[in-house]
Amino acid sequence: MPIVTDRGFAPDDLNAAFVPSDDLAANGPLAIDLPPDADLAPVLARLDQVTTIRVAFPSFADGRGFTIARALRRAGFAGRLRAEGHLIADQYAMARRAGFDEVEISDNLAARQPEEQWLARANWQAHDYQNRLGRARDGATA
Repeated sequence: MPIVTDRGFAPDDLNAAFVPSDDLAANGPLAIDLPPDADLAPVLARLDQVTTIRVAFPSFADGRGFTIARALRRAGFAGRLRAEGHLIADQYAMARRAGFDEVEISDNLAARQPEEQWLARANWQAHDYQNRLGRARDGATA
């Protein structure tokens, strides 16, 4: 499965075993799988022990993962945050703005939407609507 980053497709270099969010081990560091309907409370309570979080997107029309990513980043999660599943290239910029570092896609999706389509959205900061309106990221006017 390819990993999509701002530099394009890459092999998965993560050497971690993901555990379900409802089966957290007693000790960290942890790599956690989160479904889109996950209860974040147990994860947030142990955020300092978590190194990587992978958030599932069961459908490209299911945006709950974006909300999870934003909540994790606002809670102070500074580790690796990966979206996994049914995201399309058009959603890459939104995923990055929500706080994801990378997207894990299937080989089938990579064949249907080649690297060039994902790279076309890799300059996600320049295409942020707030930048186009001349606003800083914190909401202040320029």
